[in-house]
Amino acid sequence: MTNTGLSDDQASAVQTEIGAIYERFASMTEGEVADYIPELAGADPASFGIAIVGVQGRVFEVGATAAPFTIQSISKPFVYGMALEDHGRDGVLEHVGVEPSGEAFNAIELDEVSNRPFNPMINSGAIATTALVAGDDHVARLHRILRGFGAYAGRDLQVDSATFFSERASGDRNRAIAYLMKSSGMLDADIEPLLELYFQQCSVLVTAHDLAVMGATLANGGLNPITGERVLAQRYVKDVLSIMLSCGMYDYSGEWAYRVGVPAKSGVSGGIVAVLPGQAGIAVWSPALDAKGNSARGVAVFEELSSRFSLHFLESLFHNNTIGHAIARSQPDA
Repeated sequence: MTNTGLSDDQASAVQTEIGAIYERFASMTEGEVADYIPELAGADPASFGIAIVGVQGRVFEVGATAAPFTIQSISKPFVYGMALEDHGRDGVLEHVGVEPSGEAFNAIELDEVSNRPFNPMINSGAIATTALVAGDDHVARLHRILRGFGAYAGRDLQVDSATFFSERASGDRNRAIAYLMKSSGMLDADIEPLLELYFQQCSVLVTAHDLAVMGATLANGGLNPITGERVLAQRYVKDVLSIMLSCGMYDYSGEWAYRVGVPAKSGVSGGIVAVLPGQAGIAVWSPALDAKGNSARGVAVFEELSSRFSLHFLESLFHNNTIGHAIARSQPDA
C-alpha cells in the first residue's frame, strides 16, 4: 500500500525522532516500582518502550513495546465506554460523576451531595462502572470485558492469574471503597464477585504496542485502524476522551492537561496511553512511578513529545504539521 502522508524519508525522520527521545530518557532513574500489589514489585524499572499507531494503521515504536505487563487502571476508560454502551450517558451518570476529585486514586471518598464516586478514573468510580457491565453472570461479564479489550487491541488478551490473585489478596482498600458505596446505595451488587471482576479487569496482560492500538482506536472514533472493527459507538468516544483529559492521570490530571494537553490514562504497572483525536494513539511503558502513581519516565517522555511536536490540543489547532497529523495521513507499508 502506498504511503499518502509520509515519504520514506519522512517516516525515517519520525522514527529517528522517537529513537532520539527514547535514548534521551533511557538512563532516567527517577521513580519507584509499585509494591503495594506484591506481584508488581518485581518489575524491572529500566524497562521502557514507546509505541505510536496512526489512524491509518501506521506504526512507529522503539524499545520494549512487545513486553507484557498488566493493564491496571488503564482499563478504566475502556470499561467506562462499555458501561456507556450498556446504559447510556444518563444511566451511567446516575452511578458515577465526571468531576476531578483532587484526591488520590484510591481515596475512600464519595461526593457528599450525590453519594456518587467523583469520576470513573478513580477506583471508586471504576468499581461502579465495572458493576454496570452487562452480562448474565460473572463469566459472561468477564468475557465481555476481555472481548472488548481484545477488540481495542486487535488481538485476544488474557488475565494474568498471578497478578489477579495478588490483587485479590491485597485489595482490602478497594473492599472498603466498595462497601462504602453499597452502604450509600450506589452499588447493589454482591461485593466479592464484583471485586473479583474488577481485579481481573486490572490484571489483563497488554503491551505498549497494544495500548497504542487501543489509543488509536479511540483516536479513530471507536474504529480499530488495524482490524477495521467498530469497537465503541462514535457518540461515546468524546465522553471517554473528555474524562481521560480531565481525570486520567490521577491527581496530576490538571497539570497534565496544562503541560501535555492530550487525553490520557495511566496505570500503576507503568503504562500511559494517550489519544490524539483523528491522528494517533501513543503509549509509553516504564514501571518506575512518581509520587502521583504515574510512570515517571512516561510523563517526561510525553512532556517532551508534546513540546517538540505541538501535541497540546489547544496548540495543535494552530499547527497542521504536527507529528500526529503526519502519522494520521500515513498508511502502512505494503
